[in-house]
Amino acid sequence: MALFPRNPVSPRSTEEHEARAREWEAALEHQTLPRFVTDRLQQAAIGKQPWVATMTPAELLLAKSHGVRPIATVSGTCWFHYGWSWTEGHEEGWHHALNRIRREAKAAGANAVVDVRMRTLRHSFGPSMDFTLIGTAIRVEGLPASAEPIVATVPALEFVRLLEMGIVPVGIAVGARYDWLGLNSFNGGGWGNGRQGRQTQWQTGFFAGNQPLSELGGFWEGIRRQAHAALRANARTMGNGVLAHTHFGQILKREQGDKQPPAYLGRHIVVGTVVDTPRGADVPHDIDPVIDMRDGPTPLKRTGEVRHAVYDTDSSEQEGSI
Repeated sequence: MALFPRNPVSPRSTEEHEARAREWEAALEHQTLPRFVTDRLQQAAIGKQPWVATMTPAELLLAKSHGVRPIATVSGTCWFHYGWSWTEGHEEGWHHALNRIRREAKAAGANAVVDVRMRTLRHSFGPSMDFTLIGTAIRVEGLPASAEPIVATVPALEFVRLLEMGIVPVGIAVGARYDWLGLNSFNGGGWGNGRQGRQTQWQTGFFAGNQPLSELGGFWEGIRRQAHAALRANARTMGNGVLAHTHFGQILKREQGDKQPPAYLGRHIVVGTVVDTPRGADVPHDIDPVIDMRDGPTPLKRTGEVRHAVYDTDSSEQEGSI
């Protein structure tokens, strides 16, 4: 006996596709969901639709033993025009996508969305980019559906283990900053004005032995610190800590004509799961040191693996934890 009806799915007509597109357009304008999306998620919540999860089989078994039930895969997508600031456009684009994935999770009657993957898609549509979040909506047994479901980049297993330790994932925070070094513009140009940039040009243009590029280093350090300060400010509205999963940094060089020093654009983005935990609380589990003596690559380190590497395709630096 089949658990669910096995009626064949008929392909939609052009008129049906156009009608669904109009429903999506109206729903986005009013910050809601189309009726056919709400119906699908509610059917999954009451067990009348097969559930779909991004969990591995091992994660699913452990999540079930901890009272976590997957409901449905949910997503939030925003194609965003970032116009005058690529960096700040990324920050705002992610916040739009976050609001949309929360709406789907709420329609599914979920407490949280876990294992959220972040994806971007670039195209030749001018200064714009698609920001997409995909994750698994879950319900923790014994808790009512949340009015504002938690969105977390940690997998379901880590989500449960954090709860065991009294660390509650509460959302995703974004911090992004950019600035120019030595930009020759009407207002003198961002961080670098006046004669900024000439020292870097001299040091990189002539052989002067090994030496630090102090001007460029100070400029880059300032941008990274500002991005992390923005991340902390965003996180402060939700919790008291951040498990940062993605950080992206890039410096681009722009020539400014004869006898003018080049300008440098630096930009940095940090994204992570915000957690709330009692300060100074002990870790309830024992932590044992482990040494791997094998000759080959160790599975403990997982070399080469990049999680949630939304910026890995256009990054000029390596991904890594913070």
